[in-house]
Amino acid sequence: MEDKFHDECAVVGVINHAEASKYSYLALYAMQHRGQEGAGIVSTDGQFMYTHRDMGLVADVFSDTSLHELHGTAAIGHTRYATAGSKDWLNLQPLVANFANNSFAIAHNGNLVNAAELRADLESKGSIFSTTSDTEDILHLVARADAELSIQGRLLSALEDVEGAYSLVVLSLGRLIAARDPSGVRPLSLGRIGEGYVVASETCAFDLIGAEFIRDIEPGEVLEISREGEMKSCFLKKKRPAAFCVFEYVYFARPDTNLFGRNVYGVRKRLGAELALEHPVDADLVIPVPDSGVPAALGYAQQTGIPMEFGLIRNHYIGRTFIEPKQSIRDFGVKIKLNPNARLIEGKRVVLVDDSIVRGTTCRKIVKMLRAAGAKEVHFRISSPPTIGPCHYGIDTPSREELVAAQLSVTEICNYIKADSLGYLSVEGMFRAVGASRDAHCDACFTGDYKLGEIPASCGGSCVKQASDTAGKNKGLIKVSLNKA
Repeated sequence: MEDKFHDECAVVGVINHAEASKYSYLALYAMQHRGQEGAGIVSTDGQFMYTHRDMGLVADVFSDTSLHELHGTAAIGHTRYATAGSKDWLNLQPLVANFANNSFAIAHNGNLVNAAELRADLESKGSIFSTTSDTEDILHLVARADAELSIQGRLLSALEDVEGAYSLVVLSLGRLIAARDPSGVRPLSLGRIGEGYVVASETCAFDLIGAEFIRDIEPGEVLEISREGEMKSCFLKKKRPAAFCVFEYVYFARPDTNLFGRNVYGVRKRLGAELALEHPVDADLVIPVPDSGVPAALGYAQQTGIPMEFGLIRNHYIGRTFIEPKQSIRDFGVKIKLNPNARLIEGKRVVLVDDSIVRGTTCRKIVKMLRAAGAKEVHFRISSPPTIGPCHYGIDTPSREELVAAQLSVTEICNYIKADSLGYLSVEGMFRAVGASRDAHCDACFTGDYKLGEIPASCGGSCVKQASDTAGKNKGLIKVSLNKA
C-alpha cells in the first residue's frame, strides 16, 4: 500500500465558448493530479445534454471522437478519486438529472459530513439512488426544492441542508453555476476565456487553456453565469468560520497553482525554509523525495546553504500497476519508483526532505535504500506537522489507526524508519510559511480540530451503502434529451 495521501477530485466548467468540451478536457488534464480513477464531461447545446465518462486517466477516457460528440458551447467536467462512495463506474461524475421542468448536471469536489443522515431522510421520502456518492444527495435535494425557484434558487435551498466541504459546478441547458461551501474548504476559481468564462479547482488549468484569472469563488457563494455571459451572485444564509484546507499548500495543489491568493510553489519553499530554522543539522547534501518534496527541499537548502542534489531518481513511467517477478525482490514497490544515485550519496551526510509521513513504511524503505547506497547519515525532515487524523472533507486518507504519527511519538517514528534524526515542521512554522492565520484554515489532519464536524466512525469513512455489482454496464457516450431550464 502506497505510503502517501491519495488525491481528491477536480472540477471544471466552461460556458459561452465554441470548444467548451475540449477546454474542459484540457483543464481536467492539467488537474489530473487531483484524481486518477475516472473522468467525465457533460456538455450542452441548449437543447440536449451529452455525456461521456469512464474509469481511467483523462487521456485514456477521452478521444477525438468522444470529444467531437460532446456538442455545445457549455460543459462541466470532473476527475475523480473516491472519498465517499465506492470506486465504481456508477459513481463517476458529472451526474445528470432530469426532473419536472428542470434538468442539470453536477460535479463535486469535497465531502459531506451529514451525507448518511441526508440520504436516510431522502430515502424515507421516496428518493431512489443510483450511486453511492454523496454528490447524489445534493442532486435529490435540488429535485425536491420548490419547483417555482430557478436552478440557482433550488441549489441555494438544497445547500442550506448540506454540511461539510464542497466546491460544485452545475450545468443546465442555459447556465453554468459554481458554488463553494460557507467555509471555503476546497478551492474554486473564476476565469475568462475569450468571450466565455471558466471555473476550475486550480488556476494551473487556466494557464493551459489560456484563460485569464478573475477571482476566487467566495466561501458560501453561488455564482450563476448565463449563456450570454451575464453573472448573478447569491450567498447562502448560513455562515461558517473560514476553513481553507492548509494541506492543499503542503501537498495536493500543483506547485504552479495560485491558491487562496498565494502561489503554492512559493509557500512550499517557505515551508522548507521554516523547517531548516526549526530543525537544522550538519550535513553535506539536501535530497528531496521526488516529486512532492522538491520545493521544500530547495527552501531548506537555500536557508542552510547546504547544496541540494537529486539523490533519488524517480521513474515517471511505471503507470498505476506493474508485474512483480516471481523471485521476490526486497522493497520492489519502492525500488521501481525511486532509485538512489549511489555515486552522489556515498560517504555523505544527507538531509532527506518530504512533505509528510503517512504510515511510515515507504520512509523506512527509502532510508534503508540510502544507507545501502553508502549514505553516512540520513536525517529526515518533514515540511508539515505530524499527521494525526484523517480528513473528512474530501481527501482520501487512512484511518487514524493507520497514521503512524497518531500512534507513535516523533522519537519512536525516527526509530521505526531507522533515520539518524527526524524533524517535523511545527503548526506555527507552517502558518508562518503560508503567511496567514490559523483561524482562516482547516488544519484538522494536524491538530484534530474538525471545524466542520466529523464523519461518524460507524460509516468507516464512506457514509453510503456499497454500490451494486452491476456498475459499469452502461458506459460511453449518452445523448440525453432534457427539458429546458
